Amino acid sequence: MRARDLAAEFPAVRLDAPALDAARLLAGQNLPGLIVLDERGYPFTILAGTQVLRMAIPSYCQDDPALARVVDEPAADLLLRELGDRTVAQALPPDNRELAVVSPEATVLEIAALMARTRTPLVAVVDRERRMLGAITLDALLDRMLAA
Repeated sequence: MRARDLAAEFPAVRLDAPALDAARLLAGQNLPGLIVLDERGYPFTILAGTQVLRMAIPSYCQDDPALARVVDEPAADLLLRELGDRTVAQALPPDNRELAVVSPEATVLEIAALMARTRTPLVAVVDRERRMLGAITLDALLDRMLAA
């Protein structure tokens, strides 16, 4: 089985999209992450849902769980609104990670190795012209591997 056989349609966002819209898309479709496209529409990176959380949760709460415990629930429920006008580009980690992209001919093992190496539950499948053909989620990959 090759990547082209496992690839499915998957939502993508652009770098300049509002981070709050990305969070809504993640939550609304129960996605592990989103494929981020550059200004030309080519896959740029994967935005994990945890990166959106990192941007919304105050750093003092991330650094000290005891401080997170003192924030009351009504205030905690509003934290994602703190994303305000920030963009997807601003939610990305500062270090430039390896892009989780495979060709349509990639094998299941190549896809699994890339997911493990990049620590992402999502891989974009792109053709030679760098057009996105779809994506493979960790869930779909594990289903395939366990069925074998």
